[in-house]
Amino acid sequence: MSTTSLLAGVAGEYFVAAELSRRGYIASITLRNTKGIDIVATNSAATRTVAIQCKTSRNEGKHWILRDKSEDFFSDAHFYVFVCLRGELERPSYHIVPSKTVAATIKKSHGDWLKSPGRAGQAHKNTSMRKFADKDDEYLERWDLLGLA
Repeated sequence: MSTTSLLAGVAGEYFVAAELSRRGYIASITLRNTKGIDIVATNSAATRTVAIQCKTSRNEGKHWILRDKSEDFFSDAHFYVFVCLRGELERPSYHIVPSKTVAATIKKSHGDWLKSPGRAGQAHKNTSMRKFADKDDEYLERWDLLGLA
């Protein structure tokens, strides 16, 4: 991973934590070695806590790369926040998606990709990379899905 990508990922985590705090929730960024969880967020009454995995892109494209392990790592209290960094003076956009939805979506789309022919008609080779996209903004700013309100 390049330094630029690493810094974009760190920036995404801090932007998500700041946005959660702005909305009145308690957000704690985890240590770098916490598997699949970048932020733990809770409401002020401590009646609901969720785990958040952040994925950040530096362009306007609404797609993010994940690993195949994301197909099997999910729970009702685990969410992805996909961050799209924009220009330096622009607010990032946030796509909040339940991890079960991400798992099912990337599993299906990867299976479909494997079945489809490549550019020259050849079969695709399996890879550990997966792609999640929110082209229609179905999950744009869906903070309500976290259930913290």
